[in-house]
Order: sequence, then C-alpha cells, then structure tokens
Amino acid sequence: MVKHDFLRAKVTGLSARLSRLARIDNAFVGLRAQDLPYAPSPAHVQAANRRLSTIEQNIKRRYRHLANTWEQSPASRVLIDIALVERELDRARRAFGMFFEVFAQRGTSFGPALSAHDAIAADCYDAVRTHAPRIFDGPLLKPVCYMEHGYSPATMRRGVQLSRLLGEANPFPLIRIPWDRDQPWQAVFLHEVAHNLQADLGIWQENRQAVIRRLLGEMRDPAITSVYARWHKEIFADLAAILLAGPAAAWGMAEFLAHPAPRVLTYRPGAHPTGYLRIMILAEMLRRLGFQRDASQLTQLWNGFYNPSRFHRLPSRLLGSAGRVIPVVVDEIAFQTRRNLAQRALVDILPFTGADQERIQEGARQLTQGQASRLTLPPRHIVSAASYALASGRIAPRVLADQVTACLNGQPIPRTEKSRPRAPVRPAPVPVA
Repeated sequence: MVKHDFLRAKVTGLSARLSRLARIDNAFVGLRAQDLPYAPSPAHVQAANRRLSTIEQNIKRRYRHLANTWEQSPASRVLIDIALVERELDRARRAFGMFFEVFAQRGTSFGPALSAHDAIAADCYDAVRTHAPRIFDGPLLKPVCYMEHGYSPATMRRGVQLSRLLGEANPFPLIRIPWDRDQPWQAVFLHEVAHNLQADLGIWQENRQAVIRRLLGEMRDPAITSVYARWHKEIFADLAAILLAGPAAAWGMAEFLAHPAPRVLTYRPGAHPTGYLRIMILAEMLRRLGFQRDASQLTQLWNGFYNPSRFHRLPSRLLGSAGRVIPVVVDEIAFQTRRNLAQRALVDILPFTGADQERIQEGARQLTQGQASRLTLPPRHIVSAASYALASGRIAPRVLADQVTACLNGQPIPRTEKSRPRAPVRPAPVPVA
C-alpha cells in the first residue's frame, strides 16, 4: 500500500502541472499599453501558442495513458510512463520559457531597440520581395530579435530543431543581440538576417554544392575546396549583408573582426573564415560591385594591420591560393544563377547600386546635422547611414541611437541637441561630405 499511495501521489502531482505552460500573450508576459508598439506581432504570438498547444496535447495524451494504466502496471513501467510525461513537460517548460523571455523583453528599456531591429530585418525580406516577387512561397513570419549574453549576434533559423527545446522546431527566426550591441548601426546584425534569408530562399545546400563544383573544377585541390565548402554559409551572409547595406556593411564587419594579429592570422577549423581572408573576400565583393575606392581602402587598412609576411599561422596552401580562390568564390556565390532563385543570381534579387550609396551618404549628413526626421531611406540603409554618422564623430552615440531608433519605430524624433563627443568612436571609413 505504501508503494501504491506513493505512485498515486506522484501521478496526481503531475496532473496539477499539465496546462500551466500552454499559452502566452502580451498581458501574461507583463507588457503594458505603452509597450505594445514594440511587441511582436499577433501572428508571432499565435505561432508561439500553436507550438505550445501541440506540446500540451502530447502531454495530455501521455498523461491519459498513465492515468488509465498506472494502477494495473508494474511500478517500473509506471515510473517510465511518468518520465515520458515529464519529458514533454520539460519540452513545454523550455519552449514557454524561451517565448516568455523573448516577448517579455519588449516591456523593458530594450523594447524600442528590439523593435527597431525587427524593422530592419523585415525590410531585408521586403527588399527580396520587391526585386523578386513571389520568390517566397506565401507569407513568412519575419525574424524577432531578443537580447542575450554573447560576444556576437547569432540566429536560430525557422524550422531548425533546437537542442535547448529538446529538438522542438523553431516556429520563426530568432536573432540574438548581445546586451551591449543594441545600437542600430551594427553591420553584423545584417549578416545574421542574411543567414535567415539564405535558409528561407532554399539555397543553403545549392550554394554549397556550387562552390564545391566550381573550386574542384578550377583549382583541382580537394583540401582547399573542403575549407571553402565549410565556409560557404558565412561567406554568403557576408556578401548578402553588403548587398543589403552597401560598403558600410564591409567596414562594419572589419571593425567587428579587428583583433590582435594572432587571432586574425590563425586558422581554426570550422564554419567561419579566417579573419584575414574574410576581409579580403569582402573587399573583392566591393570591387565586383564597382566600389573600387572602398575596396582599395579596406585592403590597405587590413594589410596595414595584418602582414602575413611578418607573422601568420595559416596553412601555406590556403594563404598562397587566396588570390586565385577568392574571386572565384565571390563570383560563384553572388553572381552565378541558382535554380531556387528562378535562375537569377544573388545580386539580381538584392541589387545595390552607386545611387543607393549616394542616398545613404546623404542620410548620414542628415543624421549628423540633427535632421533624422527627414530620412527617407529604407531601414536596412539607415543602418549604413547611422554607421557613417557615428564614424564622423559629429554626433554623440547616444543621441544618434535615440534618433535612429525612433525613426525606425515610426515615432517622433526626440528633440535632443547635438553634442560632439570628445573623440571619434572610430575613423570614418568613407568621408561624409
């Protein structure tokens, strides 16, 4: 009887937990009326609740079986069936916790910045739809941004099974922004959006296979080919970021990747290109797009910081072949047609022109002159204009962040007098006239 009573108490205790984590909404996470402009869309909340409902149904199905059989089953079997219910409860707990944390952050002081980044990400998708109508098969929930620890932004793509959710699929893209990188001029954020575009466009594997075929055909070097095959996703995201925002994206990535020489000139196996070669790839993309001045300045800057003839820890074949390989890889990823792009290239569905760059530089001048309300740039180009304005040293970072965030959220620009920082945050890669 002691064993029976013990198991009955354990089974009964489970029943009290079955539906505790089945639904989430703005009120539940504590969002107030003033927070709603920054909240995720109702469609995102519905998608989260659909996922939680599916998990809840699995919990209840397993619990019904447990409730109907535990008295007639051996104790060992009952403990296993309880563990199966607990597994689903753990899945619900993790999914609910993730959605709660992401949505609740919109009620904090980070809410406006997160909403502004949502707008940038949505505009990147709109850019593809504008230049390649019907390329996406129906409507897509746009990425949602959230704050978390970590050195760099990161993304969890749509539909990816997440280990943190015990293999549960992610219902919409999530982009992590480190706590100190909430300013809307971070080029690396566009890189993360580009990862989601690559996945949603269905060219993840197509690009990889194309790079492998091209390099094997031209270089006849399986070792070099395997390295760039591992790097293909990161290279795609870097090149797409330039097409989304222009040369400022290349300069922003260089700023992000500028570390002491041992870090930049050391080869580490993995998905990310070696820092030294990565900027050479970005410079090649700028050359191909016609931005020769930026390409030359970026190359000179990088070679001034990092001289492989003085020091490097790169495989000799990798370094020695870079001059031949990099133009081929850039051409293949950005300028060759893809079946899943309806026989168009990346540059066809995300064109960036000199006229776009001129408008961005004019936007930078407006920002430095305190005229953010006059901006007519799309959000992805505002990222570039803001980065140039910051680099000019003619507007304080906090003032710039507040004005650009308000602009991206479609809100009145705060009337804050311009203030000149004591020293520029960083040298301007492209002078603002």
